[in-house]
Amino acid sequence: MAKIDKKKFRVNERIRAPRVRLVDADGKQVGIVSRDEALAMAREQGLDLVEVAPQADPPVCRIMDYGQFLYQQAKKLKEARKKQTTVEVKEIKVRPKTDVHDLETKIRHIKRFLGDRNKVKIRVFFRGREITKPELGREVLKKILEAVEDEAQVEMQPRMEGRQMIMILAPKKS
Repeated sequence: MAKIDKKKFRVNERIRAPRVRLVDADGKQVGIVSRDEALAMAREQGLDLVEVAPQADPPVCRIMDYGQFLYQQAKKLKEARKKQTTVEVKEIKVRPKTDVHDLETKIRHIKRFLGDRNKVKIRVFFRGREITKPELGREVLKKILEAVEDEAQVEMQPRMEGRQMIMILAPKKS
């Protein structure tokens, strides 16, 4: 279960405000009462007094089972984490003279990464005198882009960074 910060909520005697706006266990407004009166009502029902809105004036407190409340909060947090997705940036490295078959293999990898909803960073490394012909790198990137244009959109156009040319592809919105 997800971890909830127990210090976030004041319970029972930890509530400092002399007067509180009280909500009973059924969710009905009781009104503004003293803290001691609210604590007495909570103990009478065998429940806890929990400060749910400390920023309000006076603070809002609710009579509830604190353990169950923490469990519900942890459950909500876990559910929210389950729904969020993380986008990874996968990286593919090629050279201007990468062979056709090797390039096809790299393109299959790129398609798989895009199918998994990940971004792909393609690096073209230039060795030695290859750096004098950056158009060879652009051609390689153009071939890759033509092969994956149905699944990808260009997030960052090809640009030189030192001895390498970089382009980032993102999956198309479906």
